[in-house]
Amino acid sequence: MVDESTLAIVVVNYGSSALLERNLVAASRALPAASVYVVDNRSTAEEAELITALAAREGWFALLQTENLGFGGGVNRGVEAARAAGRTRHLLINPDASIDAASTHLLLEAVDGDEAIVAAPLVEDGAGRVWSAGHVLDLDDGSTHGTAWAGRNPEARVRRWLTGAALMINDAAWTAVGGFDEEYFLYWEDVDFSMRVEDAGGRLILVEQAKAVHDEGGTQGIGDPDVHAKSPLYYYYNIRNRMLLAQKLLDSETMRRWDASSRTAAREVLLRGGRRQLLRPWRPLRAVWRGWRDGRRIARSAPHTRG
Repeated sequence: MVDESTLAIVVVNYGSSALLERNLVAASRALPAASVYVVDNRSTAEEAELITALAAREGWFALLQTENLGFGGGVNRGVEAARAAGRTRHLLINPDASIDAASTHLLLEAVDGDEAIVAAPLVEDGAGRVWSAGHVLDLDDGSTHGTAWAGRNPEARVRRWLTGAALMINDAAWTAVGGFDEEYFLYWEDVDFSMRVEDAGGRLILVEQAKAVHDEGGTQGIGDPDVHAKSPLYYYYNIRNRMLLAQKLLDSETMRRWDASSRTAAREVLLRGGRRQLLRPWRPLRAVWRGWRDGRRIARSAPHTRG
């Protein structure tokens, strides 16, 4: 039986105290030996007060930031605080995600030992549909897919990655890569982290018997029940960070190929929010254009030394 006292649950919060009340309270109470670190990326003074009160009530550690560090920056602050307290297994969980104790124990068992391992559960959406069973990155065009797509396209050149929405990381994997790359700010940092773990000799494991539930709309929508668009930040960083990853981790030829397909990639990201958003297109289209523009700037001006 894996020692639950090695576990730290790390959650990055941005204006989501109501989701923490709904999801994290139950998870932490079911895992009494675990420590919980809530990194509050600054949104409002009122939200910081709510997080402080919630943490005091539940016995969590509230790490209040004076600015928004992004997802990777928040994860890094939480994990480093947990490591300083002697915790060596780190469960990242989104505010809009939930996981039970049995599934958490399965993930703990998967990362037990000295080998660098990152493990993820099967993630379902609120309707019980599979939201994530692991993912792949298509090296030919920079698109991301589920593992079912990879099974249908065995000839594709791909790299595996696991979503940061629910992720167990042992200390060996964390120290092997030095944590998350904060330059991404939002999105693609889990792709980058997964690839760097494998490049460092570590392993990515999908634990299909472990289950988490992720209500994606809880943190990525724009708050309008009639238009199911993603937020402008979702569009901007998903489009821009595709090229940032290519610049950081891949060879020059791959980067040029991804740049050539950047318009198609940007359109695909936009359509994830549905077509009804285009009835009021200014916000999403402006974010898409900015992400495409800045991604092309990375492709053309950033130093590139791999390959």
